[in-house]
Amino acid sequence: MKELMIGNAALSRGLYEAGCSVISSYPGTPSTEITEEFAKYDDVYCEWAPNEKVAMEAAFGASLRGKRSACCMKHVGLNVAADPLFTMSYTGVNAGMVICVADDPGMHSSQNEQDSRHYAIAAKVPMLEPSDSQEALDFAKLAYEISEEYDTPVFIKMCTRVAHSQSITEKGERTEVTREYEKNPRKYIMAPANAIARHPFVEERTAKLVELAETASFNRVEEGTGECGFGIITSSTSYQYVKEVFGDTVSVLKLGMVNPLPVKLIKDFAKKVEKLYVIEELDPIIETHCKNLGIEVIGKEKFSILGEFSQRTIAKAFELEEKETVVLDTNIPVRPPMMCSGCPHRGMYYVLAKNKITVLGDIGCYTLGSMPPLNALDMTLCMGASVSGLHGFNKAGGEVSEKNTVCVIGDSTFMHSGVTGLINIAYNQSNSTVIVLDNSITGMTGHQQNPTTGKNIKGDPAGKVDLEALCRSVGISSVRVVDPYNLEECERVVKEELAKEEPSVIISRRPCVLLKYVKPKKPLRVDPDKCRGCKRCMKFGCPSISFRDKHAVVDSTLCVGCGVCAGLCPFDAFESEEE
Repeated sequence: MKELMIGNAALSRGLYEAGCSVISSYPGTPSTEITEEFAKYDDVYCEWAPNEKVAMEAAFGASLRGKRSACCMKHVGLNVAADPLFTMSYTGVNAGMVICVADDPGMHSSQNEQDSRHYAIAAKVPMLEPSDSQEALDFAKLAYEISEEYDTPVFIKMCTRVAHSQSITEKGERTEVTREYEKNPRKYIMAPANAIARHPFVEERTAKLVELAETASFNRVEEGTGECGFGIITSSTSYQYVKEVFGDTVSVLKLGMVNPLPVKLIKDFAKKVEKLYVIEELDPIIETHCKNLGIEVIGKEKFSILGEFSQRTIAKAFELEEKETVVLDTNIPVRPPMMCSGCPHRGMYYVLAKNKITVLGDIGCYTLGSMPPLNALDMTLCMGASVSGLHGFNKAGGEVSEKNTVCVIGDSTFMHSGVTGLINIAYNQSNSTVIVLDNSITGMTGHQQNPTTGKNIKGDPAGKVDLEALCRSVGISSVRVVDPYNLEECERVVKEELAKEEPSVIISRRPCVLLKYVKPKKPLRVDPDKCRGCKRCMKFGCPSISFRDKHAVVDSTLCVGCGVCAGLCPFDAFESEEE
């Protein structure tokens, strides 16, 4: 049956059809939908793990027991999972195991543009890279075959465009696969003596995989008409752009396996063309491989190492006439990213900004607190770094820092990697104040459950972590809970905790306004006779509030009636429409 599917859904379907029985993941755009789609199948097991390292280790355990498994993450999540990855390359697998990783060229929702192919090369693990939804489905099946035949985990690398674009995909039937578990200490216990014995296996496996790359159908030459007089080596979404720009006029070596790369296939292709180009997003992985083979290619000197490509990028690089595009004759105003109307994080950020407190931030929708007019954040690095960074910041700065510096971290991110930083604070006793922004969900990636919500990936009841009890159990005596809609309470508690000579945690708790069970109140309005035009409400940064005709105005289509602005206004100009 054929269906129009986004790449992530197609990949999920391929994993299912291939007999994958267990998936453990941590959500991260652009990879999230792979796991969400898999969770729709009731005859398999699927979960959100606290972080990517846990997810990869859980998938490995399922493989060890004899069931095909997978874990899914975005590119920066692979950093978290790197520890088990490199050793899994040595142990190999029992049943097949697939690692789905989605890169984000252009950084649409990420803090960097790292290229995950480096991990495949460094860990000496094969990596397949589909260029559309059908290949995503097909490569999932192929990955399990390679995994079991060559005794290795296998990467499938997506990118934002392939993950989220749609194309026609033909679905098939599921095949059940189970392997027996046999105790094998020399293979699976990576003490030094056993690990030393496994390293030669890894090198021999790589050589065999290079042989596979030479002849397998996923690496193919598409002969052109010869009108262009040159050839192109490419992969992934860049292949689609090349085909849209050149059609069949240029010869293309389309690579579906990007690690290890073939040798003879590339050399033979290079001999057939007068000039050879390598078109790949981000780092020059294929280009460097070709140059190491002594092949002259044109790559990053013509195609940027920055951002993602497009049809226009390719056409412009070759100085081709661009296809006619529709251009609007109206300037569209810029819509800066901002927190939603009624966002529970805004109240806490307002208090922190008002008191000129240094704030170390973390990864989540609350990163938007860095935007005007709040400008509340001083740093955002990676998941959990706010807590660890706060400890180091205060140890270096002493009392001057301790009395005027906090960190903020979301509930999901705190469970991901913030709690270890808090343990460090408690153990090494820095007078640090950690603010957990608990909105009862994993917000930025689209409302996934996490260990603090009490529900699993399907929304069924699950184990629930008590944040207050957890913080106390690791050695934090002072744990306070505040309502971020109550600005006076937030300001008082923040000042009290900063003044203490001990580590402390403030939990700013109110659910995300976009959750289905959170019912908005009647929108507020402004009494123009009471408004004095002081613009204090504008400093709050709520997108529902604007300023026109010398007084504030509320957009009733956006306002959720949270009432924070009413508490902020010294002239009682905000009132409910119910009044």
